[in-house]
Amino acid sequence: MNILKAPALMAAVVTVGMVSCKPNDAKIKTEIETKLKTEQGLSAVTVDVQKAAVTLAGTTDSDAAKATAETDAKGVKGVESVANNITVNAPAPTPTITTNAPTINPDDALTTAVKDATKDFAGVKADVKDGIVTLTGDIKRADLPKLLQGIAASKPKKVENKLTIK
Repeated sequence: MNILKAPALMAAVVTVGMVSCKPNDAKIKTEIETKLKTEQGLSAVTVDVQKAAVTLAGTTDSDAAKATAETDAKGVKGVESVANNITVNAPAPTPTITTNAPTINPDDALTTAVKDATKDFAGVKADVKDGIVTLTGDIKRADLPKLLQGIAASKPKKVENKLTIK
């Protein structure tokens, strides 16, 4: 009778041995979580393990971090498969700064441009200081728009018109 019990006993030992050699899901999960804690950008990742099949979920800010999480999980002993369901957050939009502030020429460039703009107007004198153009003298009403356009094109901060119109 002992001979008949031996195969059954042997089968039981092999079965217990095989079951005890199977990976422990809780141990795998703990090991993966420990690895992920050391990686930057993976704090919002969760790990689930069922029969040595790992599922990664949660969010991260980069594809590189997502790939690192998967590599770390696959590197743990006993892992049979990894489903990487981590979502990569869209990058925050870079704010576009638009400025409608006018360009103001420095006094040297402004002086040259104003001198050129006033050369055809004999009775007009222009002074430039701190980006402000001060116009003095006499001008015909018909010539005023042309002069002011020329002065504005020189890109001053301000135009002080003290002209006398004839």
